[in-house]
Amino acid sequence: MSSFPLLTVAAALPAVGAVLTAALPAATSARRRDLNKAVPLGLSVLTLVLAAIVAIRFKPGGARYQMTEYHAWIADFGVGYSVGVDGIAVVLILLTAVLVPMVMLASWHDADPAYPSPDHHPYPGGSAPLLPINDQGTFERSRRTQGFFALILAVEAMVILSFEATDVFLFYVFFEAMLIPMYFLIGGFGDRTHGEDARQRSYAAVKFLLYNLLGGLIMLAAVIGLYVITAQQGVGTGGHGSFDLSTITQALASGKLHFSGTAENALFLGFMFAFAVKAPLWPFHTWLPNAMGESTAGVAVLITAVVDKVGTYAMLRFCIQLFPQASKTFAPAILVLSVIGIIYGALLAVGQKDIKRLIAYASLSHFGFIIMGIFAMTSQGQSGATLYMVNHGISTAALLLVVGFLMSRRGSRMIADYGGVQKVAPVLAGTFMIGGLATLSLPGLAPFVSEFLVLVGTFTRYPVIGIVATVGIVLAALYVLVLYQRTMTGPVAPAVAGFKDLRARELVVVTPLIALLLLLGVFPKPITNIINPAVRATLSDVQRTDPAPPHPAPLAQSASTTNGGGQ
Repeated sequence: MSSFPLLTVAAALPAVGAVLTAALPAATSARRRDLNKAVPLGLSVLTLVLAAIVAIRFKPGGARYQMTEYHAWIADFGVGYSVGVDGIAVVLILLTAVLVPMVMLASWHDADPAYPSPDHHPYPGGSAPLLPINDQGTFERSRRTQGFFALILAVEAMVILSFEATDVFLFYVFFEAMLIPMYFLIGGFGDRTHGEDARQRSYAAVKFLLYNLLGGLIMLAAVIGLYVITAQQGVGTGGHGSFDLSTITQALASGKLHFSGTAENALFLGFMFAFAVKAPLWPFHTWLPNAMGESTAGVAVLITAVVDKVGTYAMLRFCIQLFPQASKTFAPAILVLSVIGIIYGALLAVGQKDIKRLIAYASLSHFGFIIMGIFAMTSQGQSGATLYMVNHGISTAALLLVVGFLMSRRGSRMIADYGGVQKVAPVLAGTFMIGGLATLSLPGLAPFVSEFLVLVGTFTRYPVIGIVATVGIVLAALYVLVLYQRTMTGPVAPAVAGFKDLRARELVVVTPLIALLLLLGVFPKPITNIINPAVRATLSDVQRTDPAPPHPAPLAQSASTTNGGGQ
């Protein structure tokens, strides 16, 4: 157990920062508003430093869960504040901490009270103040901007705690609690590039909340069922049940805890339903296009690159570890849903006219690959799926944030409203291309390695599923290249002619993301070294090993014959 509560501090810092940001004096000038933004940005950078320290201190060859902390919370019900990280959690915490400062910088003007960005400034040259002025000629006081940034920090804190939690009840609390700030980010700070239609934003926010609350309520029933069974079989202490993940998995391994087939299947489905909605997995995905379409680009990154990863992470952490037999029983059905999601999402992306909805359906397809890798139950598949979570987060963030910069200049998210951007803003077009090529998993960029591992890992156990899934790769090339062609090439559209190229702040946002895509595309070893031991431990929980090749390799046969002759 670590002497310094590093994991608690890493999650508490953005939580305290959210409260501090919300409590700052209301902005009465543009300068004050920028100072109010600098506080949460600085705190998010400090959180990134702490996440980096967690990654550095983590020893891939050490104990499965490291830097653990435990404090009794609701002792009468076996609930404790229990946190710890394995390799899978470490890389996802680091991903979250990297993306949040990028989201804040990219969203610098998204919540300004009067106008969405300087490009929409109503005064020539943008010289007049952005804050609205009242009848007395003084600035209106506004907390809107700092509320936006406080909500982002609150989401970060809850996501990090979800990755750290090793108590099932503690995980459930933050799994559900993160819905509240996300609801306000979608409904209260939605995309204004296509007008002020609050009804569409409200609909998207309510749909997001209701879908995920339904999944959470079903999971709560399963969490209670798990507790009751552990109490009946004496797994907890003092006659109580247990929510502690390590205690339950050890009891399962030793035979002290045993589920009936029906009970295990029911509990697995309760957990899996909640995670399938959050991820999302087809056909539980229908909230995603609405939520992403009506959100700002930065909030859309939080949805698909950060919050949704909690769902796929939880499949590895809780579904497989707590219910190993049920995981194997339902794996074929989940693989079929994953493949449907891969192809369905890609097909709908091809036909989209809205850029953000196109990216939403592309993400549905990518989540199909991630979930397919998890339930292929092979080391390559699960390592690839975990790496895919990281790489998808980086590539989708890069593409969405560049799209946000593009939309702020034009005031539209419709593909048909663009054309010839590369002639007037070549750097913007170039970064857009790299983000798009990463989305289609071009070799040399980070997502290619993870997608390749997922397909190889799936093919070794389910060859038909693996072959069908490759259709998604072909369709991805189609929707990405067509999107680039229609927006960036061809004659310069009249509304595009005055576009400015990426500014310094925007370059600070996209440059690190593109650098990570290139680095992890050619050298993923630092991440895979952390991931692989955790994946092997997960497979041992479910008592799965990689399938043996159907026939010995020719070189191996030759070597065997040679050695035999020498004897």
